[in-house]
Amino acid sequence: MRLHKKSSKKAGLPPGTLVHIGEERTEKARIDFIDYDENRVEEMADVTLEACLPFKALPTVTWVDVTGIHDTNIIEEIGKAFGIHPLILEDIVHSGQRPKMEDMGDYLYIVLKMLIHNSKEDGFEVEQVSLIVGSNFVISFQEKEGDVFQSIRQRIRKGKGRSRKSGSDYLAYTIIDAIVDNYFIILEDMGEKIEGLQEDVISRPDPSNLKVIQDTKRHLVYLRRSIWPLREAISSMQRSESPLIGESIGPYMGDVYDHTIQVIETIETLRDTVSGTLDIYLSSMSNKLNEVMKVLTMIATIFIPLTFIAGVYGMNFKHMPELEWKWSYPVLWIAMVLLGSLMLIGFRRKKWL
Repeated sequence: MRLHKKSSKKAGLPPGTLVHIGEERTEKARIDFIDYDENRVEEMADVTLEACLPFKALPTVTWVDVTGIHDTNIIEEIGKAFGIHPLILEDIVHSGQRPKMEDMGDYLYIVLKMLIHNSKEDGFEVEQVSLIVGSNFVISFQEKEGDVFQSIRQRIRKGKGRSRKSGSDYLAYTIIDAIVDNYFIILEDMGEKIEGLQEDVISRPDPSNLKVIQDTKRHLVYLRRSIWPLREAISSMQRSESPLIGESIGPYMGDVYDHTIQVIETIETLRDTVSGTLDIYLSSMSNKLNEVMKVLTMIATIFIPLTFIAGVYGMNFKHMPELEWKWSYPVLWIAMVLLGSLMLIGFRRKKWL
């Protein structure tokens, strides 16, 4: 997962120039839409922009879902059809935007970061989602296929809850809420992995643990940077006096704001836990090294007097009375073994072993 998006290829270009910045993709861009009111719902998949435009003039709510911001031609066409400012379009195709909300008068522009679980890498991916919220429509822009909006689509199809009875502002809220709720699933999974990592570090510290710890810290830093500004964006929507956001949406946005605070607090807790895990790893490795050094020191300490005795009787002086004695060799061995044993007993009594 790349933490920084390369923006160098748009350097020097005029403002509003559409240059996709993000992961290179070649798949065809796709447009899906759902048009609904309290009594009916119409859904079409993989359609052209022209098929969506007739619904723009209807009093119903239209959700246009665009997948593939790398296709700047389609983004430009949508911008012309819905009167979206070129600078907003430029931000849409730049996947390195921070979460924010901008009131453009006729519409609201909202940027969020969506977390998608990646089963292949046993981790997660971060995808930018941009929303254009108008009086009777919502346009969502995603980088690739796969999202967390299936529950929203199902509620619209079945007419459950307030979805079909409310306007575009409520639809925008449900999209934001789905993205924020999915944060808890990703963070819960990360929390379980961090707990398992802690157990590994305590029971069997290994240099491979250090890479996992550093990768986890890097992911949490990126998550914090992606989610922290969301609090300000949602707060801006709460305080906004735009007629596009009804008063009835206020309590719902307040609920999302509370969830965002919980997510941020969870990230901070996980960061502290990972930092503690790193300290545990360093302490465990230090203790492991100390144990090795203690054993080596004990061995060296035991052999110092034995080496002294062997050195004395290995000097080969001519007049050494013990060399001529019949029992000198076995006695010397007994003395050396006895001395080593007494030292070991002394170490154990002092609890050095």
